[in-house]
Amino acid sequence: MTTRWLTPQEQRAWRAFMAATHLLEDTIDRQLQQDAGMPHLYYSILVHLSEAPERRLRMTDLAERVKITRSRLTYAVARLERDGLVRREGCASDRRGSLALLTEEGMAVLEQAAPGHVEAVRGAVFDQLDEEQVAQLEAICSRIAGGLQGDEGVGCASGDLPWRRRSTPCK
Repeated sequence: MTTRWLTPQEQRAWRAFMAATHLLEDTIDRQLQQDAGMPHLYYSILVHLSEAPERRLRMTDLAERVKITRSRLTYAVARLERDGLVRREGCASDRRGSLALLTEEGMAVLEQAAPGHVEAVRGAVFDQLDEEQVAQLEAICSRIAGGLQGDEGVGCASGDLPWRRRSTPCK
């Protein structure tokens, strides 16, 4: 098999992408640590729970939404649970499953942290782009994510992703 080396333009684009993603993650993490005392991952967990019906999600579904392994999610939720921001409960329809539930205290912390987070995201990303570039960013990122998740018929097979597995939905 012959290696398909990156062209000079692809190499520049790749390096710019990597620099931007690393700098952005660092910026968002520092802002959330300073303002809310939590890393971006924990904030993302709270956001996804806040958007879910009854502020609860099956742990496997939450892992998929946050795009992390189930073991990493278990560790993060345990920490959030110790802080009183999340509670875990069993799944009535599947004894092996469990749900994560955003507590009232967790919702209050999220509501307090959200304005600073939005300002950091706006300043780091959207204030740097015009409307057309925002649309392009969405299209490009959606295409890359779709390919990596197997949505485009390329990339990882859905079973290869660590957060995916077939399970009985909780009711």
